[in-house]
Amino acid sequence: MAQQNKSNSLTEGSVARGMLLFAIPIFISNLFQQLYNAADSLIVGNFLGGEALAAVGSSGSLIFLLTGFVNGVALGAGVLIARYFGAKDWESLEKAIHTTVALGLAAGAVLTVAGVILTPQILHWMGTPEDVIGNSVAYFRTYFLGSIAVVMYNVGASILQSVSRSPMKYLITASLINIVLDLLFIGVLGYGVAAAAFATIISQSVSAILAFSKLMRSKEAWAVSWRKVRFDGPMLHGVILQGLPSGIQNSVISIANVIVQSNINSFGAQAMAGCGAYSKVEGFAFLPVTCFAMA
Repeated sequence: MAQQNKSNSLTEGSVARGMLLFAIPIFISNLFQQLYNAADSLIVGNFLGGEALAAVGSSGSLIFLLTGFVNGVALGAGVLIARYFGAKDWESLEKAIHTTVALGLAAGAVLTVAGVILTPQILHWMGTPEDVIGNSVAYFRTYFLGSIAVVMYNVGASILQSVSRSPMKYLITASLINIVLDLLFIGVLGYGVAAAAFATIISQSVSAILAFSKLMRSKEAWAVSWRKVRFDGPMLHGVILQGLPSGIQNSVISIANVIVQSNINSFGAQAMAGCGAYSKVEGFAFLPVTCFAMA
């Protein structure tokens, strides 16, 4: 079995230096994530108008409601993977990684079906105005068709971060692709709001492919082999147990955000667009705190 590269280990040397070197790539990655989220709203608002901006700007709470639990579990699974990596328990590390990948594929499939089917009803429950709901349904259904790509990128990124490999360059690449495709689909070709979600699907698919290409090519203990992707019963129990707290935390936060968004929706499309635009700007303010907390 391949051994870990000591130069990238967080279990040796200065703790403060290790945390700083680990946090900086996370900060840059999340910065680009926030930039392309803001670019989505900027491009949609300028080319498609206020109602389309309201549909995209209010998307965060519902998307987080349906994906937050899964992404929280993936984050918790990363803690378990990091524990085995630090302990040099290569057999358990391999099982944890491949069980997490299997769980991500299954969760992505469930999210695809649930998101496409439930989106219209959830939007009605949230009191989405009639002049916005058409664009909202188009955006969300297109977005959730790419749920597997979104989930698998988060799984791949969690694995890489757990073994001290930052997926920063993959997210930067995806962010730039997303912005270029937004401009092409909406600004040049004149497509509707669903094109913004389609651009996100393509960019997330690219980032997932890049992350798993790195994992598949690796000669280290954390390499991924699709032939080994399966559920290991005891390890699945451990992954879920470790990831459940962060998954539940994300769910509680997302439900609260959906309730807030429902109240905002009652004020109409302009209020939705305004609050959506504000939330994109607000995200930049929290970047330093959240990134160093993740380290």
